[in-house]
Amino acid sequence: MSTTVTTPAPGGSKAAALLRLIRFDRPIGSLLLLWPTLWALWIAAEGVPDLKLLAIFVAGTVVMRSAGCIINDLADRNFDGGVARTRGRPLVTGEVSVVEALAFFFVLGLVAFGLVLMTNLLTVLLSIPAMLLAASYPLMKRYTHLPQVVLGVAFSWSIPMAFAAQRGELPPALWLLFTGNLLWTVVYDTKYAMVDRRDDLQMGIKSSAILFGESDRSIIAVLQVLSLAALTLAGRQFQLAWPYFAGLGVAAALFVYHLYLIRDRDEDACFRAFLHNNWVGCAIFAGVAASYAVNA
Repeated sequence: MSTTVTTPAPGGSKAAALLRLIRFDRPIGSLLLLWPTLWALWIAAEGVPDLKLLAIFVAGTVVMRSAGCIINDLADRNFDGGVARTRGRPLVTGEVSVVEALAFFFVLGLVAFGLVLMTNLLTVLLSIPAMLLAASYPLMKRYTHLPQVVLGVAFSWSIPMAFAAQRGELPPALWLLFTGNLLWTVVYDTKYAMVDRRDDLQMGIKSSAILFGESDRSIIAVLQVLSLAALTLAGRQFQLAWPYFAGLGVAAALFVYHLYLIRDRDEDACFRAFLHNNWVGCAIFAGVAASYAVNA
């Protein structure tokens, strides 16, 4: 079974097309970026994050994900028409021009820069590689079969930024949290790539799903275990209480369910498994928050 794609009819409002350009109607990307940001903020603040920083990072997550979508679509505009899942994107249909997309990206970049300026110098400095990662990821699929690793680094960079903003320093243990999230990102984005594998092969686009081939499900399972191991070590280093480890247990159960979903590599099922990772991030955050609540 192939993933059902509805191609919007051109001629709608420009505002609606711009909102679709930044996936406003599909918040899963923002959520997958938000959860590790919240993990880091809560841990860095030991359960009571600064409300101003919380607002900055939530807004920054949405803005950066939106900007990333624009860069991705600009880079892929000559390929998306050949992929069933993406042929209805506004840059492909002509509802949004390249100039309009670039202007929107520039505005979002200014907003993101304004947000980070409200933090401290260390966070501002860390935002520079964050922007470079967001801009380079869409190009990686031309040169490497592991663009998912680059995405993992990009989606994990909010973790050191959150510690920098909240604590003004980067404790070594945060890199365990970073590693766990990076591995998890490779897991769910490989499932996402499995949806497009047939089209990507025809278009000459590289991905971890293509690289892993028939071993994709086994490698995903190994990466899931490694992600949980890194997050377990992070929890011990930060002296989190039992609810955090219970949250990891829920995440492990969800991982098993995702392996069941992708057992036949059905494209719709792989996409459902990708979307369902939102609950993994949620379960881990609930564990983090509850850990500090029981120790309050």
